[in-house]
Amino acid sequence: MNLVSRTITGGAMIVLGLVLIGLAFFSALFILIYGIPILIIGVFIFLNKKEDKIEQIKKMKGGKNK
Repeated sequence: MNLVSRTITGGAMIVLGLVLIGLAFFSALFILIYGIPILIIGVFIFLNKKEDKIEQIKKMKGGKNK
């Protein structure tokens, strides 16, 4: 994911998670089962900057990679 799509996806998931957590305190607490994981995944997507780096493949000696 590039920066724009990561920001949009992470931001949307963070907002949705916060809305569900807020809704859970006013209606039913079982909604926390959905709100908390969505919030955690959204923060992880929003802050993950290592994904854009490409690792180089090292050649193995004598293996199938020639």
